[in-house]
Amino acid sequence: MNTPEVHINAVKLAKTVKLTEGSLTILHDISLTINRGETVAIVGASGSGKSTLLSLLAGLDLPSHGEVYLAGRPLHTLSEDERAAVRAADVGFVFQSFLLLPSLTALENITLPAELAGIKDARSRGLALLEQVGLSARADFFPAQLSGGEQQRVAIARAFITRPAVLFADEPSANLDAATGQKIEDLLFTLNAEQGTTLVLVTHNNDLAQRCQRQYRMQAGRFIDSDLKGLANVG
Repeated sequence: MNTPEVHINAVKLAKTVKLTEGSLTILHDISLTINRGETVAIVGASGSGKSTLLSLLAGLDLPSHGEVYLAGRPLHTLSEDERAAVRAADVGFVFQSFLLLPSLTALENITLPAELAGIKDARSRGLALLEQVGLSARADFFPAQLSGGEQQRVAIARAFITRPAVLFADEPSANLDAATGQKIEDLLFTLNAEQGTTLVLVTHNNDLAQRCQRQYRMQAGRFIDSDLKGLANVG
């Protein structure tokens, strides 16, 4: 049997921020291991620290203490420019707020990361993804002309256009009605399976978390015991 390849490894991560009246520790000694191709959910209520943890795992922020490795690269030792290069090469994002550029069409929003990465077939990739997410007829529409669900489909297509090794999704369906949210979740998992991406999903939705292979539950900046299936590697 082949040994799983560790894709993300966090070792005793902590995050403390300074306040006018002192300091606040958001994360306490978080450790976890995620293998290549796994789907993993980080579950918790608002304020539990799950989005902060995602930011550290993705190299968007640096821990106050601890280590985080993405595909063997020590993000905690890299400069912002070096971490940005890692994200550009290997990471995709889907956020609760769609973060589309209002002055660009749906197709232009999707192709922008690929163009910035110098991918020559960015337009053909973008058109293919528009087809996959069911928005071929909306290629020339601007975000303001799209519904919330359509905007999130564009955001998902944008996240996958560079064929990232890992995708971080932060509450991807929270701003949508239940029916539209279900379609967005189905689309996210379908594209993820097709591309073999490692998926790290942050959510407060237990039903969505159950679709992942493993789950971690957070409370007050720590991992806690949970009745969710597959809870493992709790640090």
